[in-house]
Amino acid sequence: MSALSMLPSPSPMSEIARQVRDARAARGWSQHELAEHAGVSRPTVARVEAGDDVNTAKLMRIAEALGLVLRIDRQEVPWDE
Repeated sequence: MSALSMLPSPSPMSEIARQVRDARAARGWSQHELAEHAGVSRPTVARVEAGDDVNTAKLMRIAEALGLVLRIDRQEVPWDE
């Protein structure tokens, strides 16, 4: 088994954090500028980019300001019998 395959897969919040950071950087915005565009505080943007839990409504505002879409996909999970 390679070292990479032993690493845990990224959490959904860490993937969201990466996408938000990348989209903000692509626009050349600071965290403060993104906060202004989204109507949230700069610490909220920092929490999202750190992968911390945030209010869903605030996360949606940040995503919309960046032209991103939040989507919930159904994941097949085996049921215990």
